[in-house]
This record gives sequence, C-alpha cells and structure tokens, in this order.
Amino acid sequence: MLTELFDNYWQEFLLIATAHILAVASPGPDFAIVMRQSLLFGRKPAIVTSIGIGLAIFVHVAVALVGVGALIKSTPWLFTAIKVAGACYLGYIGLQAIQAKKPTSDKAQQLEKTTESMLLSKAFRQGFITNVLNPKATLFFFSLFTGLISVTTPIGIQAIYGTWMAFATGVWFVSLSLLLSQKKVRSFFASSGYLIDRVLGVFLIGLALVLLFAKIN
Repeated sequence: MLTELFDNYWQEFLLIATAHILAVASPGPDFAIVMRQSLLFGRKPAIVTSIGIGLAIFVHVAVALVGVGALIKSTPWLFTAIKVAGACYLGYIGLQAIQAKKPTSDKAQQLEKTTESMLLSKAFRQGFITNVLNPKATLFFFSLFTGLISVTTPIGIQAIYGTWMAFATGVWFVSLSLLLSQKKVRSFFASSGYLIDRVLGVFLIGLALVLLFAKIN
C-alpha cells in the first residue's frame, strides 16, 4: 500500500499534506488549549492534550470517509447542534479560566505537587473534545476528502492520508507543548499564571462566540 502511495499518489498526498499543515498551524481553539496547558500546568498535560487533539483527527477522517460529513453539511439542524455544542464547550473552559485566582504560597506548593496527576485525563478530554466539536475541522476534512482527493483514490490510500494527518497534528502540538513548557518560558509567566489563565479564558470565550454566530461555509 505504501509503495502504491509513493508510486501513484505522491502528488495528491503532498497537496493535502500542505493544505492540512497550513490549517493546523493557524491559531484556533486547539492552539489556545495547548498554550494554556503548557504555560499553566506544564509539559505532561500539554502533551496529553496534544495527543487528544491528534487522535480526534481520526473522528473527522472517519466522518468524511463514510459520508457523514455530507449529511452534516446538508442538515442545518445537525450542523447547528455541532456548532452550539462546540461553542458551549469552549465557553465552559473559558469561564473556568477567567475565574482563576492568585493562589497563596501554601496553595501554590500544594498545586505544584498535585495538579499534574489530576489533570492528565482532563487534559486528554479537553484536547479531544475541543477538536471533535469544532465544525470548521469537520468541514475542512469533508472538503479535503471531496475536493482535493480524487474519487478514484482507494479507501486504503485515503486512510493513510488520514493517519498521516492525525500523526502530523499530534506532532505539531506536541512540539508546541515542548516549546511553551520549557522552564525559561514557564518561569517568565510563573508569577502571573492566573492572569494568563484569565486572558486565555477571554480568548476562548471570544472563539466560542465567533463559532456560535459566524457563518461557516
């Protein structure tokens, strides 16, 4: 299968890989979530969040491959439901973030010891759900698989495309996590972590409002 990919479909693969990287690199909900985890909770939660985002790509790919993307696009109430669910989830995270308070020294030491182990499952869930409930991602993959990928491309090759995009997404955000969670970077923001949380909370709520009210073609 890989031999067939490199022999017959490498041009198509490069086209969709380029489109995907450009889409992933643009700031959005995924970027905001990974940035928040990296600066406030450290490397492990950020990496787990990134893995959740990467695995969520398989959901979008599956939706596109089985034709559910077309159903979502052609069914206004279903698409609206996804928009509302995604916006509410981002808004929920944002509201939690803007309520962040400056911890006392004792509480800060306690959080330093316990936050990481508590957040790993939540970190994965936030990354996964944020990506899955993003209707722009759903439509992006639907457009990719119906517009850039030929109808004659075998399902197996398309599955390889999807696997690559999930892997590339995970690698991109894991790399971002490693960069933002460096000791020097975190130290720079350490004294004002709760303020960063509030700012990112406002940003997430703003994204939620844009997602809720913007017309997505």
